[in-house]
Amino acid sequence: MAALLASFDIAFLITSVLKIVFLTFLVILPLVAYSVYAERRFSAVIQDRVGPNRTGIPLTLFGFKKDIQILGIGGLVQPLADGLKFFLKEDFTPDSVNKFYYWLAPALTMVPALLTCVVLPFGSELQLSDLNGLLAWAGLPGFTENVKSVIADLNVGPLFIFAIASLGVYGIVLAGWASNSKYPFLGGVRSSAQMISYELSLGLSIIPVLMIFGDLNLSKMAASQDANGWLLLPFWGDSAPWQNGWNFGRWILLVPIFISFCVFTVSMFAETNRLPFDLAECETELVAGYHTEYSSMKFALFFMGEYAAMIIGSGLAVTFFLGGWSIPFAPVLSQLTGLQFHYVPGSTPLLLGLLHIGTFFAKIIVFILFFILIRWSLPRFRFDQLMKLGWLVMFELALANVILTAVIMAWIPIK
Repeated sequence: MAALLASFDIAFLITSVLKIVFLTFLVILPLVAYSVYAERRFSAVIQDRVGPNRTGIPLTLFGFKKDIQILGIGGLVQPLADGLKFFLKEDFTPDSVNKFYYWLAPALTMVPALLTCVVLPFGSELQLSDLNGLLAWAGLPGFTENVKSVIADLNVGPLFIFAIASLGVYGIVLAGWASNSKYPFLGGVRSSAQMISYELSLGLSIIPVLMIFGDLNLSKMAASQDANGWLLLPFWGDSAPWQNGWNFGRWILLVPIFISFCVFTVSMFAETNRLPFDLAECETELVAGYHTEYSSMKFALFFMGEYAAMIIGSGLAVTFFLGGWSIPFAPVLSQLTGLQFHYVPGSTPLLLGLLHIGTFFAKIIVFILFFILIRWSLPRFRFDQLMKLGWLVMFELALANVILTAVIMAWIPIK
């Protein structure tokens, strides 16, 4: 036992725990909360309303004569008030439900969405040895190796994400069945049919991406785009279409890449039950769908699971198509400023690593705003239209795109 403890890498354990705490509790969960706030404010702007712009402290509940209104910060503490409301709200469980599965379903919806974030590379690497002087002054041991900005750097990252994310449908189906009510049951059946339909096109949409990269490691995909330009926008770097004498093959390859991006994005909307594909919980037909019978924190877990899945889907789209953590126009910025903006393995300054992390989450925020814009701009599909789109359009388009990519890579020279 002593030999096992001696051989265990304590530094690796500490950095892994810190990355889990940072990504889960300091990024994902606050981003979930403020995605809800952004959606409420965004929808208010679109509908010419005010939206949440203030938050009060209800002191009258404790015997005081007047509540305190927090003004001047645009309602930014509204997510905290919403979370407190969910914690304090009565947790009501109907007598007719199957209690074990009724309680299990919200966790099965939230946990897979959080597990998938462990393989997302949210930055290049952190050269923590830059902090060794400060650590030595504090009497602490220093760092000898750089730390990758990913919790689990798996060589099968996309397969892991799709395998874990597909488990989320079990929580929705169990919620619909265990509620012992017709509206939740119909919502669960709809969701299962919808997710199965669009998982096919979602998986097929990234096959051209994997063919181009020739790798299943998400960190290597992001690093490749940092050096060669983003996959969807290769307008800088060593693989720009006008490099090497106007690389005609690169221009042609943009066609299947754009198709993959469109199919992936539409399928992600369906996978996360976002409008115009929110048929599993549409209020005009099913009240609230699979979570009609839920309240308090169990309802909040469903809500958080949906937004967490939206964040992870946005992170995947950014990693596959929009360069991951790479900074746009990094070569131009390096020439103009004389500073390093590209990732160099083993010699990336700490500040640049932090800038890469900020760039990754800035791209995710932009993609989340796109999700919100689509929700408040388009009408909801009918369910038969949803299924036809998945089976008769998206599936065939994704499959044909795989063949098109293979033909281009086999017959057109790509320098």
